[in-house]
Amino acid sequence: MNNMHLMHEYRSFLFAILLATFIFGTVVAVAADYKTLGEYTSQQHQFKVVKLAEGLNHPWSLAFLPDGDFLVTERSGRLRRFSNGSLDLKPIAGLPEIATKGQGGLLDVAVHPDFIDNQLIYFTYSASNWRGAGTQLARARLENHALKNLEVLFVAQPKSRGGRHFGSRIVFAPDGFLYLSLGDRGKRESAQDLSGHTGSLIRLNHDGTVPGDKPFVKQNDALPEIYSYGHRNIQGLAVQPETGLLWSHEHGPKGGDELNIAHAGVNYGWPVITYGRNYGSGTKIGEGTKKTGMQQPIYYWVPSIAPSGMAFYEGDAFPKWNGNLFIGSLKFRHLVRLQLEGETVEKEEVLLAKVLGRIRDVRSGPDGFIYLLTDADNGMLVRLEPI
Repeated sequence: MNNMHLMHEYRSFLFAILLATFIFGTVVAVAADYKTLGEYTSQQHQFKVVKLAEGLNHPWSLAFLPDGDFLVTERSGRLRRFSNGSLDLKPIAGLPEIATKGQGGLLDVAVHPDFIDNQLIYFTYSASNWRGAGTQLARARLENHALKNLEVLFVAQPKSRGGRHFGSRIVFAPDGFLYLSLGDRGKRESAQDLSGHTGSLIRLNHDGTVPGDKPFVKQNDALPEIYSYGHRNIQGLAVQPETGLLWSHEHGPKGGDELNIAHAGVNYGWPVITYGRNYGSGTKIGEGTKKTGMQQPIYYWVPSIAPSGMAFYEGDAFPKWNGNLFIGSLKFRHLVRLQLEGETVEKEEVLLAKVLGRIRDVRSGPDGFIYLLTDADNGMLVRLEPI
């Protein structure tokens, strides 16, 4: 009788474990596989860095799905899904042909605000023809592990040779529009030419059409999609939660990385004004650092930090960081925390200096943690958790 009672208790215990695994499997089953890379103290919080996945080939962007999964792009041309607590080995099928050259490849990915209803994801990539390569924006329905009904919504013109400065970040802003950042493709003067897209911030409706209130409607040669111009290479784009303002940062040359707020019809100056210098010689670029009619940055870095992903933090895990702006540095291999007062940077703190390598993307997760991607042949997905 005692043996039967013990067997009954064992079966009940086993059933409880199986039930818990079924309900909480994404946490219980994989938690033991996650590795804490270190514990660190900042000016306001203690935190640890937890590695969630490795073996990513130059990961570029991260996006969160409503079911708790993540999408990760690899610049080499693969779209991966982080599901059930681990990275799926099989990439998502259905991507278009991608030109992986230099800084080009599969770049940003974003989830439509109504994804639960329409299953749409948007992504940017470099595509080529006989003229060269350029940035394109596409969308498709995500069905299990495949993309369906692919549509190319925007093609940056003109295409050009070389493998530099493709941009590009995607943001769905509170004003109902989609914003897309583009680099100057290494052709400086093109950033001042409104008859081409390079070196500009693009604004579109979600279906790729152009909004009616064009910022440059009085200029006959200006392309209607352009929202602002005079940019060198925007690789950070994020909406400030409390104000709805769209913030951007862009790479300077040798010095002069900029942090800006996007405004319609504004010229941000590149290459006429910059706080950077020519590579090698260190000589002046353009006309100096200021000029009437051209926007000054909110903040700039000399020397360059080579900024990449950027996110405003909002969450309960790190309450003292709420409203702070986090930016990855490719050059110095650290994470920047900017404490803001209105539109002014009050304080800059460097975190994780030379701990992870080149930080390519930064995201504030729906769970309150901060997620990072590292740019390497064996790139990692990590998250910052409070201690």
